[in-house]
Amino acid sequence: MIYDKEKYKIWDWKSPVILHWIINPGLMINELILGQTIPKVMLIEREGDKPFMQRSLIPCPHCGERHSGLKYSAQNKTAIKNWFGFYCDKCTKIIPVQRNLTSLIVLIITFPIWGWFRKSLEKNWLDRQPERYKNLNMELETPKMTTRNWLKMGLVWGLFMYLIMVFIFPLMMQEQVTQKSMLIGIPIWLIGGLGFGFTMKIWMNRKGKIAHNN
Repeated sequence: MIYDKEKYKIWDWKSPVILHWIINPGLMINELILGQTIPKVMLIEREGDKPFMQRSLIPCPHCGERHSGLKYSAQNKTAIKNWFGFYCDKCTKIIPVQRNLTSLIVLIITFPIWGWFRKSLEKNWLDRQPERYKNLNMELETPKMTTRNWLKMGLVWGLFMYLIMVFIFPLMMQEQVTQKSMLIGIPIWLIGGLGFGFTMKIWMNRKGKIAHNN
């Protein structure tokens, strides 16, 4: 699909946010267990006084509908359980998502186990989606991310990544978890988590350019 680049910033696999989603191995858990995904294409309105969440749009390649990012948010309890993609409640089809590289490898390796049931799993998932998208709240409940919110988000993310990278990932690779790796991981993921939270604060609170009428 062709989008107006003067009106929208176009986020695809080349954008830092989506590229991070692709290459970060820890996000495999988010994707495979929680069903937290990211669309292949996002449109960000360049102009307007609205916060980021209200300027972000997720286009459906099937019907052309451009959904507000709020539709697939924690606020509406639709940010997770999107294992097969994002549900378009206009045409009832699935909006493609960008797969994490580690998730993709795991899915390929385990395909002989789950591949037999893929169609039935997808159908059951799809049948449950219309109910999830009833009575959505499309007004941003928290228009601005506060210091408390970004600190909480960052610390939770840092703890999650610490557990994944220090314990779970080495065990999956049949490597030993050492006291040294546990101690080194604490400051790394504490700083990383705070950096993530602060970055999210900047993005979420950023507003578009104000349009000037000549």
